[in-house]
Amino acid sequence: MASSSMSSHGSDSWTAKQNKAFERALAVFDKDTPDRWHNVAKCVPGKNAEEVERHYELLMQDLSSIESGRVPFPNYRATRGGA
Repeated sequence: MASSSMSSHGSDSWTAKQNKAFERALAVFDKDTPDRWHNVAKCVPGKNAEEVERHYELLMQDLSSIESGRVPFPNYRATRGGA
């Protein structure tokens, strides 16, 4: 899930394990959850509420860019064996 905009923030880097914990926490704590970012941060090792909220904002910016067509789809090649 790490995008170029997320990975360009240096000390704000996220591991695959942190990203997976973040994704799972977002599935549990929706936008109507009181203290959402504090709850999400409790589920993501090494991150605080401000960091998880910023990570979410960057994710939403990336999603908006993709949906608006500003980010081209990758040209995947078909693989043998139907994978």
